[in-house]
Amino acid sequence: MAKKNLIIDTNVFLSDSDCFRKFENNDLFIPVKVLQELDKHKKRQDSVGFHARRSIKTLDTLRGSGSLSKGVRIAKGLGVLKILKVEELAVDDLPKGLSHNSADHLILAGALAVQRSQPKRKCIVVSQDINMRVIADAIGLSTQDYQSSKVVESREAIYEGFRKVLVDDEDIDAFYDDQEVYLYEEDFGNNPIMPNEFVMLVSSSNEKKTAIGRFDAWHRPILHLINVDDDLSWGVRPKNKEQRCGLDLLFDDDIPLVSLIGRAGSGKTLMAIMAGLEQVLGMDQGKYQKIVISRPVEPMGKDIGFLPGTMEEKILPWLKPIQDNLQFIMGSDRTMFDMYMQKGMIEVEALTYIRGRSISNAFVIIDEAQNLTAHEVKTIITRIGENTKIILTGDIEQIDNVYTNEMSNGLTYAVERLKGSHLSGHITFKKGERSKLATEASKLL
Repeated sequence: MAKKNLIIDTNVFLSDSDCFRKFENNDLFIPVKVLQELDKHKKRQDSVGFHARRSIKTLDTLRGSGSLSKGVRIAKGLGVLKILKVEELAVDDLPKGLSHNSADHLILAGALAVQRSQPKRKCIVVSQDINMRVIADAIGLSTQDYQSSKVVESREAIYEGFRKVLVDDEDIDAFYDDQEVYLYEEDFGNNPIMPNEFVMLVSSSNEKKTAIGRFDAWHRPILHLINVDDDLSWGVRPKNKEQRCGLDLLFDDDIPLVSLIGRAGSGKTLMAIMAGLEQVLGMDQGKYQKIVISRPVEPMGKDIGFLPGTMEEKILPWLKPIQDNLQFIMGSDRTMFDMYMQKGMIEVEALTYIRGRSISNAFVIIDEAQNLTAHEVKTIITRIGENTKIILTGDIEQIDNVYTNEMSNGLTYAVERLKGSHLSGHITFKKGERSKLATEASKLL
């Protein structure tokens, strides 16, 4: 394969500080403007700041091997990395209308300089910014997206945690009679069933005859779903089969991590909060000592700026959707919510400060987890201590974090990487239950 020259955009480093070793034997060129952009982000207390600092440290380590301005080999078998100084940029080659003060345009000027100096080697601008790639293409530069963090090829390929399985009519009768029903590995070939995946058993002679269970292992029978309908304290009941499957995971003590994906109004957050309340304050009171609730601080639309007050007061506006669900379950009396907050039985946590914590004996809910990066999800899950259950909920169609997408966000990352573990369970909610209008809007808008 012919060696290529790659000009790396800032956003690549901000999304993956390990990218240096992921370009094989191709040479990397970094315009000095990229270093200035990394410097602007290094003080951020999120994954972007983490990757900015880590990228700078990597460059500092490489600097010990030689001059970055002349070029330093990244490692054995990998290419050379070179920093492009301002005077090396082909600023005069930029078309009229492209500002010389724009960071993106200066990076493109670096690409034009490399292309001009080495015309026989293919020059490619690597960027996650779609508009950057469009402009680069418009001025005659080859481009490519950076997708190292993508865990699935498409949104349709994301694990749903539910499938239909054709079985004999007698198997369904046996399942309802509480007899043991098994599935056999050889029947599924290259598409094996995952631990804790839900299966709808469909009769081969009558497709309307069905039963829903949960797969555990090939040597164990299909499990019946936990039935908690008659014992729920606040009157909230599952309205469809996906919600019932979700409750089965939420009330199973042997599954410490549960992920729920669904469109707006599908009930994922409501089910998670209701299950937490039941196991802290309701029918299973005392199973966990408290509910810890948080969500990423990612605004939709224009940010309103800094908020006054203590950490709890600052984070409460972001948790208004959580309060809406709590009020729906508990009723409109806010004093009950405030009382549980004061007693420490419902705890509001800012994700920014979760690093270093060890959360034990708690029911943890991370809402809007699609706005987390893979690194942030790993940080959160590794904070979980003994007798703690963590719930990740989110809608991968509503991502506000500019550094992730449907295939690379932290929620998708967790679902895909943990789907083979007996310690995790996942279900995708498909039906909207908030209102007819909300359901119609999520489909058509």
